[in-house]
Amino acid sequence: MPKQYETVIGLEVHVELASKTKIFCGCSTAFGSEPNSHTCPVCTGMPGALPVLNKRVVEYAIAAGLALNCEITKEFRFDRKNYFYPDNPQNYQISQLYLPICQNGKIEIETEEGGRKSIGIHEIHMEEDAGKLIHDEQTNCSVIDFNRSGVPLIEIVSDPDMRSAKEVISYLDKLRLVIQYLGISDCKLQEGSMRADVNLSIREKGAEKLGARTEMKNLNSFKAIGRAIEHETKRQIERLESVGNILQETRRWDDQKGVSYSMRSKEDARDYRYFPDPDLVPFSVSDEWIAEIKKRQPEFREEKMARYQKQFGLPLYDAKVLTETKELADLFEATEQICKKPKKASNWIMGETMRLLREKGMEAGEIQFSPKHLAVLIDLVDTGEINGSVAKEVFEILFEEDMDPKAYVEEKGLKTVSDRDALLAVIKEVIAENEKSAADYRNGKDKAIGFLVGQTMKAMKGKADPGAVKEMLREMLARTSGS
Repeated sequence: MPKQYETVIGLEVHVELASKTKIFCGCSTAFGSEPNSHTCPVCTGMPGALPVLNKRVVEYAIAAGLALNCEITKEFRFDRKNYFYPDNPQNYQISQLYLPICQNGKIEIETEEGGRKSIGIHEIHMEEDAGKLIHDEQTNCSVIDFNRSGVPLIEIVSDPDMRSAKEVISYLDKLRLVIQYLGISDCKLQEGSMRADVNLSIREKGAEKLGARTEMKNLNSFKAIGRAIEHETKRQIERLESVGNILQETRRWDDQKGVSYSMRSKEDARDYRYFPDPDLVPFSVSDEWIAEIKKRQPEFREEKMARYQKQFGLPLYDAKVLTETKELADLFEATEQICKKPKKASNWIMGETMRLLREKGMEAGEIQFSPKHLAVLIDLVDTGEINGSVAKEVFEILFEEDMDPKAYVEEKGLKTVSDRDALLAVIKEVIAENEKSAADYRNGKDKAIGFLVGQTMKAMKGKADPGAVKEMLREMLARTSGS
């Protein structure tokens, strides 16, 4: 009988914090600026430059720790992690090994079977990011951008509690939502503000001892992470069965080719020669400071979902979609507060808003229109001033330009025609011009009414209530039956 194997996975997730300045200097953390334009002697590792800790970074780290049910370290310090690499200007990284800011946390995820599973958080520590090494294949040289050097990170280290790619994605998705709701990072994988390294090992089912692990790097999307896990699991099983051992190493994932490459043998903590940073004194965290940060914690997704169902009477499906991102949740709440029509606000966000976001390849954080203008549009439909078809056309303009829908409707003459005599005159013409369809309806073909409604709406340039048009058509066709 062939051996049965179990995959064991732990993650190291780096999150760039949304502070305006770097962790140990006053340089900007803005993304996308000219290379080496946000630098100073501290973040480029000049001799004699001394670091000064950014208080906001500590607050963000503690907020993350509280949200992930961690113990907060009251007395913490920074350590030097020594290694040479061209984008590491000091030849060491200021990090935390001995006394990380947060420890012993946990987070609950949904399993493939629909149940719940607790994933342990071993620790969260603060550290500075390195610069960015850019390889130019055309000139066969490398250049360095130090803008990212010194950008504050928290590294969230999980316990090896995950057993599949789906559990890993569920964990990362939950982690990203928590961080985004806290407002401490945008967690954009494509910009590198959230990066995950996957530590993976294989063991026989039922075994307690962990196997030798590999660390997978260069993973910048959930899809790439899933593919890398599946590939590495298969590779390790094949190696175990053919060679009998796994090399502990760091591997680089090439998502285009769907393969990984060995980068270097996996280092242990002793290889980095850690020691306490002599330029940074130990720091203290008071109970009062922790209580103040805890008081500022937001309402998280699970709490919002429960409230939306109870307070607004929304279905579970609506509550799930609306809370998928903090931006959507904020848009819904602000719109509902103005128009007081929760289900209609939900429908517009889940329907037309999500459709246009998908079509334009945009994220919820890029929405430009205001809740006020969406509420106005909802009211225009609700009062019958415009019909649903016109409303969708107006919304497409609103999505792009964020104009006042009411003023736009007035300016373009899009109000629904409610003059019954005017409508009857148009309907009479439509029936006269489409005698076959009128006869089909009178002879029992109900579907023919749809064509007549369409022709009437076309003649009215969409400025009529389709329901009223349909009812008036039925009345007129009944009156003229047999004439």
